[in-house]
Amino acid sequence: MDEQTLAFRRASPADWATIRPIFRAVVAAGETYPYPPDISETDAEALWMEDGHNRRFTYVAELDGIVVGTAYLKPNLIGLGDHVANAGWMIDPLAIGRGIGRRFASYVLNEARSLGFAGMQFNAVVATNKRSISLWESMGFDIVGTVPDAFRHATEGPTAIHIMYRDL
Repeated sequence: MDEQTLAFRRASPADWATIRPIFRAVVAAGETYPYPPDISETDAEALWMEDGHNRRFTYVAELDGIVVGTAYLKPNLIGLGDHVANAGWMIDPLAIGRGIGRRFASYVLNEARSLGFAGMQFNAVVATNKRSISLWESMGFDIVGTVPDAFRHATEGPTAIHIMYRDL
């Protein structure tokens, strides 16, 4: 990213306008997230943006002040399971392959640690998403389970999902 500035921060409600196109592009591809491609604007925003309680946060990655990625961080479960985090990332398809995802992941993992989470669990990493699986494994995540045919991939059909975990 020669000479370009990559920065991360908590998202504000006003950021939805710049997050929305990334969300739409990733969801429309039907390759990595189970959200319905025709999800309403209201439901998409409520699903992705932080709600102001329950330790649920939304972040953005900015390259030279332009939002190129977004992530959420939240407890994986409520109550007695709220010490394990869950998170999701979306990078603008035009910005993939530039190292943004790895640096953004490190930032959010550090945020999770600072919020007191003891571990992080991903509930549904699509098995065909080799780039993400490779990234997560290089960052210390292990595949702790696989659910066959649990995801209806847009082009591959029924596809397995992996459950991944790491201590923080």
